[in-house]
Amino acid sequence: MSEKIYVGADHAGFQLKQKLVDELKRLGYEPVDAGPKAMDPADDYPDYGRPVAQAVSKGVVKRGVLTCGTGLGMAYVANRFPRVRAAVAWTPEIAELARKHNDANVLVLPSRFVSEEEGMEILHKWLDTAFEGGRHERRVAKIDA
Repeated sequence: MSEKIYVGADHAGFQLKQKLVDELKRLGYEPVDAGPKAMDPADDYPDYGRPVAQAVSKGVVKRGVLTCGTGLGMAYVANRFPRVRAAVAWTPEIAELARKHNDANVLVLPSRFVSEEEGMEILHKWLDTAFEGGRHERRVAKIDA
């Protein structure tokens, strides 16, 4: 059985979300599209960030991917939930360090600042990078303490 990954976006990230869902399928993952299902310029990012963060927080899935214009709004929403460590990444290097050092379990992409190609590179790096543990494990544990 393939790993489920929840994916959500607002209007600014809608197009990128569609590509992320397709790419996750291509890579053998089972993306769960938390919406929106159609482009709506009046939608609100918390409505789509919340279900992704809740799924990760409750352990329904191990990881989630969100996107909005800057990535910040979605990160604010996601990081309000226990055990969620959402990282805004605009380069593969940031995604890699977010996984290695912070065990980021939600990737947030700033759709207005990364191209589709860059977004896929960032996604791949985040998916392929393991948490280093060690001294970082102690630090991550303090987040929810």
